[in-house]
Amino acid sequence: MLLLQNITKGYGEPGTHSYRPVLQNLNLEIGKGERIAIVGPSGSGKTTLLNLVGALDQPESGKILFEGTEISGYDKKQLAAFRNKNLGFVFQLHHLMPQLTLWENVLLPLLASGQKITDEQKSRAEYLIRKTGIENQKNQKPAEMSGGECQRTAVVRALINKPALLLADEPTGALDQENASALTELLIQLSQEENITLVTVTHSVEMAERMEKKYVLSNGELVQSSKFKV
Repeated sequence: MLLLQNITKGYGEPGTHSYRPVLQNLNLEIGKGERIAIVGPSGSGKTTLLNLVGALDQPESGKILFEGTEISGYDKKQLAAFRNKNLGFVFQLHHLMPQLTLWENVLLPLLASGQKITDEQKSRAEYLIRKTGIENQKNQKPAEMSGGECQRTAVVRALINKPALLLADEPTGALDQENASALTELLIQLSQEENITLVTVTHSVEMAERMEKKYVLSNGELVQSSKFKV
């Protein structure tokens, strides 16, 4: 489904003393429906890698292919269209719009297309809200909800467009253990039910251990591992 070939990415001006390499000739292949965890020390480039996978940034060299099509050469307009159609994002902070209700926040990605929201899309939103147990908060704004409820809202928002690939950047980082465990279980359950590929960057050993494949990112290289320390 997703293939990264010889990816290099750094910060600063290449060839100058200020340049800092982050990813070096990195390779990764992800199959449809797989659940992947990427761990590594702070500053190792985990979020940088996730941004490349999510078409939020471009590599300096190498190729990124999605279902056989190279996306690493797309322009900004093409990348935006690709993200809206194929990807869902969940971040450590929920990034909900504070002035909007839960329902309105969930529907935001659908409004980005500029088209009228269909009854089918509304039904999907209702289903996901019930599935995640936040139907009673439907008309509440983020300030009126708990951290766990806000993060579940962010998950629904990420899934509303039926993405093929869900990217989660430290999704449990701001939650207590109980809510973190519940969110981990929710992401796994939804990814299984809808055959969504899940890639998560995490410092949580518990979350990483629940994924099918685990990779350690260190010194710019990605190594698959069955046992690791976070």
